[in-house]
Amino acid sequence: MVDIHSHILPNVDDGSGSTEESLALLELLKKQGVTVSVATPHFYAVRHKLSEFLERRERAARILADARSDGVPAVRLGAEVSYYEGISRSEEIKALVIEGTPLLLLEMPEAPWHDRVVDEVLRMNDDHGVAVLLAHVERCLPFQKKHVIERLAEGEVLMQMNADSFLERGTRRFAVKMLRDRKIHMIGSDCHNMTSRRPRLDEAYAEIRRRCGEDAAAWLGAVEDDFFAAEAVR
Repeated sequence: MVDIHSHILPNVDDGSGSTEESLALLELLKKQGVTVSVATPHFYAVRHKLSEFLERRERAARILADARSDGVPAVRLGAEVSYYEGISRSEEIKALVIEGTPLLLLEMPEAPWHDRVVDEVLRMNDDHGVAVLLAHVERCLPFQKKHVIERLAEGEVLMQMNADSFLERGTRRFAVKMLRDRKIHMIGSDCHNMTSRRPRLDEAYAEIRRRCGEDAAAWLGAVEDDFFAAEAVR
């Protein structure tokens, strides 16, 4: 299993606050059946210079790699990129795709999107050779009109949902419907720490099997295999 969305790198963003906490998160992910953890620290173009972000991310990854024990999930580097106007014209997004894949995890505004916003997302897929994966869509899609979701699906934009969305009353119905309609492609823990935002992937997959069936879990696994067939390097 791949955890496509996590904040496990120590002292990079609002996620793990120490190497020890990062190691504890990896151990917990291992117990939940995760073999690859994608580290996706927040990237805000208005706050971060790309070169400095990449250097800080790489430094944290080296510290974690030196400390990690055998058997815990391999770590691939990526970023949770916050949407901004003009992002489709930016060449720097190519440096932020998930290591070994064309996937770009994109955090969208939690508000209704104008057509120009959807156009930007679709252009990113067409013009940059990246595969846009919208982060925790349970937070933003409920604000959108039906034709917006249809345009994104037609444009082969991928959708990621957090594990917690299948476990919490306020989001469960929406999450289940989206997965039954095969509009969700990947599940992530979006874990940040060992207290208030622990990974709960095992619980989520149990709920998915109970409410959506084994074929839904197999669907998610097949999408993962399309992008993560190669062995992780870290």
